[in-house]
Amino acid sequence: QLQASGGGLVQAGGSLRLSCAASGRTFSRDTMGWFRQAPGKEREFVAAISWSGGSTYYADSVKGRYTISRDNTKNTVYLQMNSLKPEDTAVYYCAAQSGSLWGLHATAQASFRSWGQGTLVTVSS
Repeated sequence: QLQASGGGLVQAGGSLRLSCAASGRTFSRDTMGWFRQAPGKEREFVAAISWSGGSTYYADSVKGRYTISRDNTKNTVYLQMNSLKPEDTAVYYCAAQSGSLWGLHATAQASFRSWGQGTLVTVSS
């Protein structure tokens, strides 16, 4: 089970940190990802992190503003979002896949079998 939290309303330029707590799985062996779905749009990749935390991947739209990290002792992955823009408004989902995902596989929704329920981030202008 994946439980995402930390969403909310923030002004443009502000920051939020999302958390995703995992249970019932061997989190330390999972590749973790964040995806988002804006109103009227398809769900898209945001960021991913390898099981060790040694490799990270970002969508171009968030690179330099977002940071994905994980704490395997707490079975939790984080998404620090800075310099938020109105176009970042979306429901953010965390996802997990056992084992290693590399390159484009780490950015593909189809690579992740387990999904959380989503948390809404709204950025006002």
